[in-house]
Amino acid sequence: MIKRIRIIGIGMGDPRHLTGEAVDALATVDVFLVADKGERSADLLAARQAVCDAAIPADRTYRVVEVTDPERGPDAERSPAAYGRGVRDWHAARVDAYADVIATLEPHEETVGFLVWGDPAFYDSTIRIVDALTGRLDVEHDVIPGISAPQLLAARHRVPLNRIGAPIHVTTGRRLADEYDPRLGDVVVMLDGHLACRGLVDRYPDLELLWGAYLGSADELLVRGRLADVIDEVARVRADARERHGWVMDTYLLRQAD
Repeated sequence: MIKRIRIIGIGMGDPRHLTGEAVDALATVDVFLVADKGERSADLLAARQAVCDAAIPADRTYRVVEVTDPERGPDAERSPAAYGRGVRDWHAARVDAYADVIATLEPHEETVGFLVWGDPAFYDSTIRIVDALTGRLDVEHDVIPGISAPQLLAARHRVPLNRIGAPIHVTTGRRLADEYDPRLGDVVVMLDGHLACRGLVDRYPDLELLWGAYLGSADELLVRGRLADVIDEVARVRADARERHGWVMDTYLLRQAD
C-alpha cells in the first residue's frame, strides 16, 4: 500500500548533475510514474532511465510505469482566462490518471516517485498534482530540488543571472511581450515555443540574447549575441533541432547590453 510520494528534481538529464539528496531519494522509490506523451517523449524516457541506471544500486528493485498523458489543447489560441481553465482541467485529468495507476500497485510498492526535469519549483505542474493526490490518498510526500534550466544556462554561458544588486525576472514566452521593461533587470524566459523575444527586436534591438537548448545533454545547443543579430539564427537552429528530435526544451536570458 502506498505510503509516500517523492518528487525528485533530476536536473537537465545528465546523471552527474544529481544532488546527493536526489541520489538517496531515487534509491527509496518502488515505482516511478512517468507521463507517456507518445513517440516524441521516447528520448525523454530514455534520459530518465539513464539517470535511474546511474544512481540506483543494481540490487534495488523498482519499476517504471508509463501513464498516458491527457490531451492539453492548443494553448497558443487561448485567452489568459481560457488558458488557466485549460491547464487546471489538464491537471485534474492527470490526477485522475495517476490515481488510477496507484490504485493498482502491489502491496509491497509503498513509495511512488515522480522524476522532474530541472527543479520542481520552476514552471512544473508536479507539485500541484501531487498535492491533489495526497488529498485523496492521505499519504506523505516530499520534494527534492534539482539543478534548473536557468542555472545551467548561466553556467554554460559563463555569466551570473543578475547584475550587481539588480533583480532577476523569470517569466514565460506567453507573457514576455506584454510585460517586458528594462527596469525588470535580467529576464529569464521559459516555456516559449514561439520565440516571443522576436517581438522585442524593434523596440530593444540591442538586448543581449543568451539561448540554450537540450542543456546538459549531448545535443546541447547554445547561441549568444545581440537580439537583432541572432534571433534568426536561433529560430533556424531551434527549428532544425525540433525536426531532428521531435521535441525541444530551451530557455533563454535577455539582458541590457553593457
